Amino acid sequence: MDMPSWTDQKLGTMKRAGLWLVTVVGEGNIFTKEDVKAAFPGISQADRRVRDLRDHGWQIDTNREDASLGQHEQRFVKQGEPVWQPGKGTRPSTAITQTQRREVLSRDGNFCRSCGIAPGEIYAGTYESAQIDIARRVVRQQDGTEKTELVAECNRCRVGGRGAVTDLGEMLRRAEGLSGLDRRMLSVWMDRDRREFSAAERFWADYRTLPGESRAKVRDALKPPAE
Repeated sequence: MDMPSWTDQKLGTMKRAGLWLVTVVGEGNIFTKEDVKAAFPGISQADRRVRDLRDHGWQIDTNREDASLGQHEQRFVKQGEPVWQPGKGTRPSTAITQTQRREVLSRDGNFCRSCGIAPGEIYAGTYESAQIDIARRVVRQQDGTEKTELVAECNRCRVGGRGAVTDLGEMLRRAEGLSGLDRRMLSVWMDRDRREFSAAERFWADYRTLPGESRAKVRDALKPPAE
């Protein structure tokens, strides 16, 4: 099917925006809000129509997903559904609402479920503070189908985990193989949404950070006395 021109005034703005990205900007390239304004003069919602393409499988990154981008820059990463074709581009919006955002943040404890960092905390070895947002995670169900679910993640983990698929069926199969003791211990951790570390586990974590000479001294100190 021939691709219509993005300048065709008979098309809706979102369809024209998609065509403009494909034929003018090109996948992998950067554009700005000013570029959108220049391409669609007099259309006040043109930038919003560009964002709407994400609801149809288009990947358009900002500096929240791609740290190399400037504040006003966006990158057209990948084309999604050809919204200009008949019958396309009419799905109900899948944008995350503010109500959903609040519910997910509250349910997930308002911290990143991937690395555990809280909003405003500084990443180790940097001066960069974490921002917590909502990510879409693909979860493979027991029957092999895939479902997109929402999860709280920081700006770093959202980028690093893009495209990852969580296998719920595999997790449930592993759960079946756990001993009764492990099940009880995990149930307590899950109820509290926090793992309690034993004194030995905390000691082990600290021991692992020691230089080799100091590790040797600790090992010697823990050896049982000779009989």
